[in-house]
Amino acid sequence: MNIIDKKLKLFLKIKFTILIFFFVSVANCQEQKLLLNSLFNEEEIKENEKLLPDRMIFTQSVLWGKKGLFRKTGISALNKEQRIKELKVRKVMLKTHQYIGYFTLAGMIAQGFLGGKLYNNWERNLYNTHKTVGRIVTASYFTGAGLSLFAPPPLVNKKIEGFNSIRAHKILATIHFSGMIATNAFSKKNTDFHKYSAYTTFASYFAAVVVFKFK
Repeated sequence: MNIIDKKLKLFLKIKFTILIFFFVSVANCQEQKLLLNSLFNEEEIKENEKLLPDRMIFTQSVLWGKKGLFRKTGISALNKEQRIKELKVRKVMLKTHQYIGYFTLAGMIAQGFLGGKLYNNWERNLYNTHKTVGRIVTASYFTGAGLSLFAPPPLVNKKIEGFNSIRAHKILATIHFSGMIATNAFSKKNTDFHKYSAYTTFASYFAAVVVFKFK
């Protein structure tokens, strides 16, 4: 390992450490139940309350919007009774997304250990193990992401001013989603880019889990 590579590795470690502590600090400064309440605590619809929020992410709009696929096909009609069921489905999907997130994080830690050993001392058996664990982590990651992206929308999608735990979680999600794609794309093309993409993915994913968990 040359001097430049060592300095770059040290720089990345410092950068990721600062990133993690920064977002943890932000999370602790926010109202304690802000994130979880906004995600889960909606299972009742009051009289004269709108059935759909004014703002939805694209994946929710395509499936669950007023003219979404599930409405047009009759899979899920837009009425009060059905929306109550959808909110319960949403809670289950987001809870499952959370649990899969912990599993994925554990897999990323294992991958970091295997990848580090493989980078310093290449072995066929170790490579095969690294490859298998990588596939499991990738599958669990995108399964968890799908549960979040395609869950039914909440009743109200509140726009909160300033920087908070929800916004931090979303920013980090964008970073680790891009990092996961890059990590897989460079797995056979460029080992250095693959390694640094994996570092970025793990650091941002870990920070996202911490932001979500710390209340």
